[in-house]
Amino acid sequence: MDQTILRWIVDEHALADLVAGIPTLGLVVLIAVTLLVLSKGAEWMIEGAVHLARRTGLPKIVIGATIISLGTTTPEAFVSVMAAWMGNPGLALGNGVGSIICDTGLIFGLTCLLSTVPVNRYILNRTGWVQVGAATLLVIVSLVALARVPEQPTLHRWVGFFFLILLCVYMYITYSWARNGGEAASGEEAPDEGKIAPLGKALAQCLGGLSLVVVAARVLIPSAAELAGRMGVPDDVIAATMVAFGTSLPELMTAIIAVRKGHPEITVGNIVGADVLNCLFVIGASAAARPLEIPPNFFLFHFPAMLIILYSFRLFITMNKDGIFKRWQGVWLLGIYLIYLVLQYGFNIGGAAG
Repeated sequence: MDQTILRWIVDEHALADLVAGIPTLGLVVLIAVTLLVLSKGAEWMIEGAVHLARRTGLPKIVIGATIISLGTTTPEAFVSVMAAWMGNPGLALGNGVGSIICDTGLIFGLTCLLSTVPVNRYILNRTGWVQVGAATLLVIVSLVALARVPEQPTLHRWVGFFFLILLCVYMYITYSWARNGGEAASGEEAPDEGKIAPLGKALAQCLGGLSLVVVAARVLIPSAAELAGRMGVPDDVIAATMVAFGTSLPELMTAIIAVRKGHPEITVGNIVGADVLNCLFVIGASAAARPLEIPPNFFLFHFPAMLIILYSFRLFITMNKDGIFKRWQGVWLLGIYLIYLVLQYGFNIGGAAG
């Protein structure tokens, strides 16, 4: 039984076969239930994060950039490592790069449109540079690999282990920044009122909510894809939308609930942290498991799209002297993402990205 459950977690085909055997009415009910579980899990996670921030004295943006982002990107890392190990490097690399583009373009763009998002200068002037720096390092290393072996550029295992070491350094430095400048960082966040939950309960809410979000997202996407297929939606449309959307569903649900609860800074932290982790953790762990060959479309399409979105975000942090992100900036990021999606589907560029 345990091996069967593990197969459903690891193997996309096994999970797809499982939902394929469910009647259409059962799929509709399953999708409705997973959406409710997803929403409730995200709600618990945000509440736990807020209490954890108040209990530990760490800013909410730091909780979002470390604990929440680590939780929401761990499933991607797991799937990507398994994909690399099973000989699908395009999926592993595409998961990391595609998620950065989706997180910052789609999710943060939507957050700026739906809410007033504060610019926490103390944290963003530090972790924001790590965010864009990690992505730039990935592209530079990839270009060096292309220059050395043009016919088959590869991210070797040493690159993966190097990225994982940088990940440990990033987590430690982020914690140190927050500890040393906790008052400066927290001072830019709106104060919370009300009773503070005990540390154990806050951690349980965070971890329990994360678990529900991850499991529900894992079940929802193949279920929705199967239902769409039965309704006559073409496979390529499902691949270009459902699969790409699915990798960032935990971050999206976290953003929606955080905005609804009045804590958009958790979303900012989660997006920045998830971008760093997608580079250093998802791609690093995948390359450490097995060298990743870099398909040509990454140099022509995915890498440029990722850098345009991330450097736009970095520019907005510098521009916003009044301490808030503007709605037009959200429109810009969302527009870049939609152009990326249309080009990917309409011209079949970059089928590897997920």
